Amino acid sequence: MFRGISTISFFADDLAAARDWYAELFGVEAYYAYPPETPAYVEFRIGDDADEIGIIDRRYAPPGARNAPGGAVVFWHVDDLEGTLARLIALGATEYEPLTPRGDGSFVTASVVDPFGNVLGIMTNPHWLERH
Repeated sequence: MFRGISTISFFADDLAAARDWYAELFGVEAYYAYPPETPAYVEFRIGDDADEIGIIDRRYAPPGARNAPGGAVVFWHVDDLEGTLARLIALGATEYEPLTPRGDGSFVTASVVDPFGNVLGIMTNPHWLERH
């Protein structure tokens, strides 16, 4: 049975730069690094549910993994969609998908490519708000 997302994994050629970029974006330091001295993996816990996002040195990406952005997009609920999108762009991300109303317009999504080639989705989601 699926019980919830455990960890979202991103890859980066420069793990230290990715760790620092996400620490600035999230406003918290990574709580876990392995190995501690020279990490190949770092992890953050963020949001109301302490969801985990891990960043892995791209040397450990599965064989055949593409470096180009694409594939599944995980959307994070944010309270200020336009402000969060502007902040992501100011931090060096590039627009992947612009602000896009969905359905009746109460769902709005956008996504960016972080400076390390990963797609990061953001959205306003009334169903998420109902649960929290």
